[in-house]
Amino acid sequence: MQMSAKTSSSTAITMSQIVLPYNANLAGNMHGGEVMKIMDSAAGAVAARHCLTNVVTASVTQLSFIEPVFVGDLVICNAQLIYTGRTSMEIFVDVKAEDLGKGIIRCVSEGYFVMVSLDRNGHPSEVPPLQIENEQQQIIFDEAKRRIAQMKQQKRESSRIAPLK
Repeated sequence: MQMSAKTSSSTAITMSQIVLPYNANLAGNMHGGEVMKIMDSAAGAVAARHCLTNVVTASVTQLSFIEPVFVGDLVICNAQLIYTGRTSMEIFVDVKAEDLGKGIIRCVSEGYFVMVSLDRNGHPSEVPPLQIENEQQQIIFDEAKRRIAQMKQQKRESSRIAPLK
């Protein structure tokens, strides 16, 4: 069955939330796990919008925490599809934090999430291709393809190493 290609812009999303005390540690910094959680939710929503199936997170690569996020900040999470394979997709997620008292917006985190489409029986299912709209998207797509191939190669090599006894 031939699936129609979809553009990245047709599935991209922005999610936001205010950081509350229960999202933070005693110093008032948002927990890294809370940042990851909103990033994963955004990546999952993009992937589900693209393939219209249930999706799961297969891996997270190059996740960076750039600056702290504080209680009272508005966290703004942008996610967009940058690569599609046969059953998986890579979504780039960047997070900004806005100090609502000063109006200052900072880049605080970014990462790449690989999501897999699942059918009703929980088995990987094919995803629609990504329609590349410009040269920059093609460059990003090609970089993602190389990164994923490298990750798969490293996984194959590490599975051949016998565990220590």
